[in-house]
Amino acid sequence: MDKLSLDSVGAALAEDIGSGDVTSEFFVSPAVQAFGRIVARERGVVAGSQVAAESFRRVDPNLQIEIRQPDGSALTGGETILEIRGAARSILAAERVALNFLQRLCGIATLTRRFVEGVGKSKAQILDTRKTTPGLRALEKAAVLAGGGANHRFGLFDMVLVKDNHLIANLGFSGLAAAVEQIRRERPSIRIEVEADRLEQVRTYLEIEGIDVILLDNMNPAEMREAVALGKKKSIKFEASGGVTLRNIRQIAATGVDYISVGALTHSAPAIDLSLELTHVAG
Repeated sequence: MDKLSLDSVGAALAEDIGSGDVTSEFFVSPAVQAFGRIVARERGVVAGSQVAAESFRRVDPNLQIEIRQPDGSALTGGETILEIRGAARSILAAERVALNFLQRLCGIATLTRRFVEGVGKSKAQILDTRKTTPGLRALEKAAVLAGGGANHRFGLFDMVLVKDNHLIANLGFSGLAAAVEQIRRERPSIRIEVEADRLEQVRTYLEIEGIDVILLDNMNPAEMREAVALGKKKSIKFEASGGVTLRNIRQIAATGVDYISVGALTHSAPAIDLSLELTHVAG
């Protein structure tokens, strides 16, 4: 796990436990040992098993933890994802944080898998976006990978993506070619993508050397097919974005685009139903 993810675990536990678990202090003896299982209550795809395990470890390094279903595993319901042995107080203190992470991340992986399966035999890759929970981007993007999707840029620093507001704010169409040339000169390895919401823009961008990807924003399938046809003789990729749902994903993929970005993967994925079952272990 990277530092950002570890920091997220620490922050979540501090938020939840605060000065201590007062319920367990009065109801659970420190000597009580227990065995816990995190169980899936519905179908889904696992993601976040490591961060759930880390939640328990942070509370009590003496807990014994075994991941039974690693990230990417398909669930049909009833499977044990994680097993925990040790002090009951420690297990109870970490329970909600571990489940919150796991339910959220499994939900993202599960929805991603549905979109990946939705493209059928198309070459199109499903991409995430930056529409993530603040502070949890690394974990949520890892969940997309667990579901079979791919990551778009992580942040503003690792890829150029010129949107309409950039053009309005500064460049304008006349300045784009010069900007691309400057980027290629100063940052030769960085990926450059430009957003187009009209076919006229696609034609303009195809004449500019150095662009890697054209993002087709909220275009209908017929426009997407025409855009892909226009770029057929160019070594350029096309990404579809905007209004993508499970109902229309196959139709969009059939247009020949290379990528389909779906903000819903991380901003609207429903949590997977999981629970922790606890059993007393005789001392």
